[in-house]
Amino acid sequence: MFQTSKSAVSGYQNLPGNALQKNIKVLFVCSGNTKGFEVVPFIKAQGESLKKAGIEVDYFPIVGKGLRGYFKASQQLRQHLKNNPYDLIHAHFTHSGWTAVMAAGRTPVILSLMGSDAYGEYIGINKVQLKSRANTLLTYLIQPFTKAIISKSQNIEDYVYLKQKSYIIPNGINKDKFKPDSTYTKVDLGLDPSKKHVLFLGSKTNVRKNFKLAEQAVSKLGLPNVELINPYPVSHTEIPKYLNTADVLALTSLMEGSPNVVKEAMACNCPIVSTDMGDVKWVMGNTPGCYLSSFNADDFADKLRQALEFSEKTARTSGELRIRELGLDADTIANRVIEVYNTALKQHASNNIIASPTPFAS
Repeated sequence: MFQTSKSAVSGYQNLPGNALQKNIKVLFVCSGNTKGFEVVPFIKAQGESLKKAGIEVDYFPIVGKGLRGYFKASQQLRQHLKNNPYDLIHAHFTHSGWTAVMAAGRTPVILSLMGSDAYGEYIGINKVQLKSRANTLLTYLIQPFTKAIISKSQNIEDYVYLKQKSYIIPNGINKDKFKPDSTYTKVDLGLDPSKKHVLFLGSKTNVRKNFKLAEQAVSKLGLPNVELINPYPVSHTEIPKYLNTADVLALTSLMEGSPNVVKEAMACNCPIVSTDMGDVKWVMGNTPGCYLSSFNADDFADKLRQALEFSEKTARTSGELRIRELGLDADTIANRVIEVYNTALKQHASNNIIASPTPFAS
């Protein structure tokens, strides 16, 4: 069953066959500060899945950081909107949301909360960086100025107090890209086929990704034929190759919302060991070969041992079936987002009618 705070189609029961309006022109507003990407892959992937569903999507990447950078971007966006009208603005991350709100005028704004903009930057177990609490405050303050708020998981949605406009919609998985594929081999990736490989796809230097726990856990295994690999940074097109050849994916993050890599690994039937955070427990369910761990290195090592044994005996999981059961493919997710667009547009039109003076008003 798909997670939502409320039915996204509740306002559209009068449409023939509950059909969705798809002739919608949307502007994605998001950060353009990620090195190597004009738009980060998971946001671009959602945009492209919406295009596939019939939505017209353009991108407005914000280059510049801090309040000054996002304020300057709002001026540039305002000018862009004068020359390029849109039915909706879909902002990703609270800072981008503020840029959109300041520039939007009468154009309704949808905000997607991504994680740290709601709960802050984790720098330890249950420890949040103090200055990042400003993001939480900005997330609280922006909510009245949006038509709808999409959270990637329940722990993000906990920071949304305007529940009547709140939806929980994770990112979807491209089934054509992330799928079981036995044609990839360890040799193709320069890996020793005689060894077992624990894959860590995050940045070693990102405190929230908690690489130290993965290192400690693999060390505690004491198995010379087990190697921890970290190909980061890696092209997004290469990730399916690693997920289809690794013996187990290790996710040790202190906090996430709805980590894409878990859904991608599930879609590739890769065994997983993950810390219990975000929506990982819900996504993995009771899938054999997928294990939840605490932040204790001994516990994580024990779960890695079980996952490696599973990999040796069974090879791959049935994670791809779980992804299908949950409707976490990109096409299904795109339609869920379009439902939100439809509801927001109907509410926006209704509010404009109410606010407009009658022809006979004196």
